[in-house]
Amino acid sequence: MEGGAGPFIIGILIVAVMIFVAMLITKKRQYRFNVEVYQAKFLKLENGLNKNNAATFMKTVIDGDKLLDKAMMEMGVPGKTMGDRLKHSKDKFTDINAVWRAHKLRNALAHEDDLEITYRQALAALAIYKQALKDLGAI
Repeated sequence: MEGGAGPFIIGILIVAVMIFVAMLITKKRQYRFNVEVYQAKFLKLENGLNKNNAATFMKTVIDGDKLLDKAMMEMGVPGKTMGDRLKHSKDKFTDINAVWRAHKLRNALAHEDDLEITYRQALAALAIYKQALKDLGAI
């Protein structure tokens, strides 16, 4: 009996080490943001949105999108564009469809010269970006 116990224990240890290594490799890596920096930038966005100044509506949406994209790039999400990064991020957000809607609004603002949005639309997009940044752990 004693002669067979040594190889058995070694075999169990090898399997345990392999399982541990597999867990480390597949485990989601939790990126640590400088939360204070992101909170300050987002607060600046919120404070910059002025109900009486339509020019701030567009700026808020575009800058909110930029901040989320910066966080995703900082995390190392693959992709050349934010759209590419969003395609690789389905499991990172509580509502990926809302994030897509906000991003599409940003794209429309950036590419359509005569597009105007309302304060409510800008506020809704800002709320989506806030939740997305919370989902990532940036704020």
